[in-house]
Amino acid sequence: MLNIVLIAGSSRANSQSGKVARFIRQRLIELDKASPSSCSIIDLGQGPLPLWPAEDTGPWSGYQQQLRDADAVVVIAPEWNGMACPAIKNFFIYASKAELAHKPGLLVGVSSGIGGGYPISELRASSYKNCRLCYLPEHLIIRGVEKVLNDVEPASEDDQRIRARMDYDLDILARYAEALKPVREAIDMSIPAFANGM
Repeated sequence: MLNIVLIAGSSRANSQSGKVARFIRQRLIELDKASPSSCSIIDLGQGPLPLWPAEDTGPWSGYQQQLRDADAVVVIAPEWNGMACPAIKNFFIYASKAELAHKPGLLVGVSSGIGGGYPISELRASSYKNCRLCYLPEHLIIRGVEKVLNDVEPASEDDQRIRARMDYDLDILARYAEALKPVREAIDMSIPAFANGM
C-alpha cells in the first residue's frame, strides 16, 4: 500500500478544504490505493504552523515525519481573494527536500464560487523550488465546494463529474508514486552545492 499524505491548506478550523481532504482520503481507501493506516491528513486549520521563521515551530516536527514517510502528497489549496491562502504558502516555507523531494503531488484548488484556478497556478510557480515536489500535470478544481462531496451519493451532475475526475487523478497519482520510488532512491540529495533549486 502507498503512504499518501493530504494537506488541507486552509487556516480555518472547520474548512471546506478539510472536508475535501477527508473525502479524498476515503476515496483513496475505497479505490485500494492506500489503507486507513497509510493515508493521513495534515489539516492546517486544526494544527496551524506559526508564521515562519519561528522559534517554536508548533506541530512541524510531527508533520515532517508524516511527509518523510509519504510516497505522494495531495495539496488542497483554497482560493482566498484570487490567491493561495497564507497557511499553505507558509507550509511550503517550512517544507524542504528532506520531506518532499521527487515525490508526486496532486494539486486541488478549492473555491466556494466558480474560481479555484489561481492557487493551482501560484503553487505550480512558486512552491516546489527548494522542496523539489513533483506536481502532476493533472490537477483538480473543486468549484462550488459547499454543494459537492457532501453525501455518499452525488447530489448533482457537477458533483458526479468532479468525483469521476477525482478517481481518474487519484489513479494517476498512485502510478506516479510507484514510478518515482526508484528515482528517489537513485538521486544523491546530499550535494551541498545543489541544496536549493534554481
